[in-house]
Amino acid sequence: MSDALLEDAKDLALDVTAIGLIAVVPKILEIVCQITGMGFAAVARVTPDRWIACDVRDTIGFGLTAGGELKVETTICHDICRNRQTVVFDDASKDPVYAGHHTPLMYGLKSYISVPIIREDGTVFGTLCAIDPNPAKINRPEIIGMFQLYAELIAQHLDGQERLRQSETRLVEAQHAAELREQFIAVLGHDLRNPLGAIASGITLLEKTPLNERGATLVAMMHKSAGRMIELIENVLDFARGRLGGGVTLDVRREANLEHVLTQVISELRVRWPERAIAVDYDLAVPVDCDPSRIAQLFSNLLGNALTYGDPNQPVQVTALSSESRFELSVANGGVPIPAAAMARLFHPFVRGKDSPAQQGLGLGLYIASEIAKAHGGELTARSDARETRFLLRILKPH
Repeated sequence: MSDALLEDAKDLALDVTAIGLIAVVPKILEIVCQITGMGFAAVARVTPDRWIACDVRDTIGFGLTAGGELKVETTICHDICRNRQTVVFDDASKDPVYAGHHTPLMYGLKSYISVPIIREDGTVFGTLCAIDPNPAKINRPEIIGMFQLYAELIAQHLDGQERLRQSETRLVEAQHAAELREQFIAVLGHDLRNPLGAIASGITLLEKTPLNERGATLVAMMHKSAGRMIELIENVLDFARGRLGGGVTLDVRREANLEHVLTQVISELRVRWPERAIAVDYDLAVPVDCDPSRIAQLFSNLLGNALTYGDPNQPVQVTALSSESRFELSVANGGVPIPAAAMARLFHPFVRGKDSPAQQGLGLGLYIASEIAKAHGGELTARSDARETRFLLRILKPH
């Protein structure tokens, strides 16, 4: 059998299975037989060269079961699917069109009704049909309307299955692409760290070497660039660990000097934004159980974000407090509020601001900050309006 024929056979088998998954079909066939008094009803998959029973109700011993076939040229269904028209007669022997037709004569039929099942894309799946060796009064509007309604219902179920299958396929493809992307950036970040470490060490040696003014300026720029690259790589590795491993790892200890940790972050960022005002308000008398390096990383992401997007004419407000019940750290800046649509995805990975040409990076900073908050059993939230944009980390201490 050729590949094309194998593929067609596979598709037809799937079509038969699709009808079997529609739980209401057996009930439809039962009702059809009860109301019409006919002994055989079926949903058939019909193609130009195949007629296959997908589901059957047979009380007259016609001998056809689900998956069984008739030669399509011996049926009327081929014409029904081609013309998209219902065929119905009460008694073939008295019908002016079908009295001498080969199908009633071959199968010993008197009464017959068949309605095309038309999908939403316009293709014809097959037919809903009923036959009986005895005459039946079925050529009536209410009977034809019932068959047409049931045919539409079956088509809707088939279309619903197809939409679900397409959605599942897209979801699997998206998940596969996401996994490949995450694995790629994890490998890339890991492989970049070693050569970048060597570059950073070389820059440190150059800083200790006597240089002219231009050389000193270039080395300072290289130092800042290397620091930015190290930050990006660490963000990538944290992201990969969070998505592919067990989340952000912590080294929690009782930190009594968290103010020094936060101040160090501010000092580092002031080197990059020397002209920006940063106002601080600390109340950290109570030690905090945390991973201070991770808190510094979170704070650096939030403060860098505020300095990048905030109004340069307004100071960035930093507030930190600790008590016996909680630790809070907030960063606020003035400027254009974050759009509502962006707020919904603010802590998703690979989300970047579009309004600031100065923004560089992968859009992982806020995502990683949120993951660090979750790893501490806390929460990172944001609110933004015309007055200010404020990010708040809140970690409640266990009682």
